[in-house]
Amino acid sequence: MKIVSYNVNGIRAALKKGFLDWLLAVDPDVVCLQEIKAMEDQLDLTLFEDAGYSHNYWFSAQKKGYSGVAILSKTKPDHVETGTGIGYMDFEGRNLRADFGDLSVMSLYLPSGTNLARLEHKLTYMADFQTYVDDLRKTHPNLLVLGDYNICHEAIDIHDPVRLKNVSGFLPVERKWIGNFIESGFIDSFRQFNTEPDHYTWWSYRANARNNNKGWRLDYGMIAEPLKDRLTRSVILSNAKHSDHCPILVEIA
Repeated sequence: MKIVSYNVNGIRAALKKGFLDWLLAVDPDVVCLQEIKAMEDQLDLTLFEDAGYSHNYWFSAQKKGYSGVAILSKTKPDHVETGTGIGYMDFEGRNLRADFGDLSVMSLYLPSGTNLARLEHKLTYMADFQTYVDDLRKTHPNLLVLGDYNICHEAIDIHDPVRLKNVSGFLPVERKWIGNFIESGFIDSFRQFNTEPDHYTWWSYRANARNNNKGWRLDYGMIAEPLKDRLTRSVILSNAKHSDHCPILVEIA
């Protein structure tokens, strides 16, 4: 199974920038989207169906034009789980899961901590999400959690770790959480194949950051440890430019 995860920063905007042509060229089996910023009824779903993704599932935030996740698939999932059942999480449309045989694929969009109130919200979310995943893995051990975590784990994952050490996304408490998340039984799939610096998935629109590769690695393909021997590939697709993020790709045998 070839899975792509992509924070599109608005699916309607991405479509205008050639997203579908790019998707046809990459040809993944499953696509996890984050920050769709649209309600399902605002989209022409035939566009995705005509591209081969006749099974598409959308979980929007209650606030229009904000957040939201989706999963597009060529084959029909055995089960689709919308949200976590935790109200304040689901209000913002941040979790969607689809099960395919023995694999369970989640599209995740963790909150950002842009101010003190949102940082507190993010920290609460991360703690509750860890508890939720710990319980979920009891019944779905072959879990993949792909998406925008809004956290850089190590200094290697951010272009200026010294100057940005007190900025949300690279705070010690956030880095500790994602480290603990991995230690709880997940693998950062990209780092299984690439331990080099300067590989990022998000760049500010300011100061020509993308052209200068002054970025952050915020998007991860986390796979549960039982899938380690089935992981065949994990890459960052940095040439895709439909968003301020770029997609990641994970392949499981």
